[in-house]
Amino acid sequence: MKKKILAMTAAAAVAASAGASDKIVIDGSTTVGPIAKAFAEYYMAANPDVNITVSESGSGNGAKAMMNANCEIAIMSRPMKQTEFKAAAEKGIQPVAHVVALDGLPLLVHPSNPVQDLTVEQVRKIYLGEISNWKEVGGPDKAIVTISRDTNSGTYETFAKLIMNKEKIGGKCEYVGSNGAIRQRVQSTPAAIGYAGLGFVDKTVKALKINGIYPSTETVQTGEYPVARPLFMYTDGYPRLGSPLYQFVTIHLTEDGQEMVEEIGFVPVTAY
Repeated sequence: MKKKILAMTAAAAVAASAGASDKIVIDGSTTVGPIAKAFAEYYMAANPDVNITVSESGSGNGAKAMMNANCEIAIMSRPMKQTEFKAAAEKGIQPVAHVVALDGLPLLVHPSNPVQDLTVEQVRKIYLGEISNWKEVGGPDKAIVTISRDTNSGTYETFAKLIMNKEKIGGKCEYVGSNGAIRQRVQSTPAAIGYAGLGFVDKTVKALKINGIYPSTETVQTGEYPVARPLFMYTDGYPRLGSPLYQFVTIHLTEDGQEMVEEIGFVPVTAY
């Protein structure tokens, strides 16, 4: 993808103010992180006077970084909460949401696991601990190892809302700090189940159908896949038109931006 992005950059129309030196600090979601990094590489190649850094500390920490004026863009895999809006407003920050892509939340298992399909209710019972062995859902006689994102994650919040119906995950669940760590844990654990963004599905893990629907860009785009969400970049107010910050948070609307979102594995908003 890198060569393609650089090739596109040569003809990119995006350009910052001539001679201007600027800095954009980005912090937040590990799901949105790959999009932000691809956009940053693309933008800085065309605008060498602009320095962009991307940190992936989780959606909640991204929101806190924005409230504390420690970043220009908070990347989040969930909408900002009312409590976060209130805390930001008390500090003079006015968060503005930019939806940069759409995402499904696939349930991932080891490729050797014969189970192909679960219902939302079965997944909920697995994470509650009410279903604890794969043989109860048509799999081998092995205890299920549940893996979850940490509770400060936007991915966790989406899972809690769309799957758990706000019920608390069972005590034996293992919590990890990133989507990549979820995939890595499932890769190495034949009895594991975890969840991550659509862009983290590859040949090393198997995504299950949920309610008979396979998670893909097409089923997210059509609204068929039942566990889907928008992905956000938040700025303090709407960026000044023509500024590097404005150009950055509108890359997803360009053809190059849409292609980058697709190549990473997510769904462009323009395709919805």
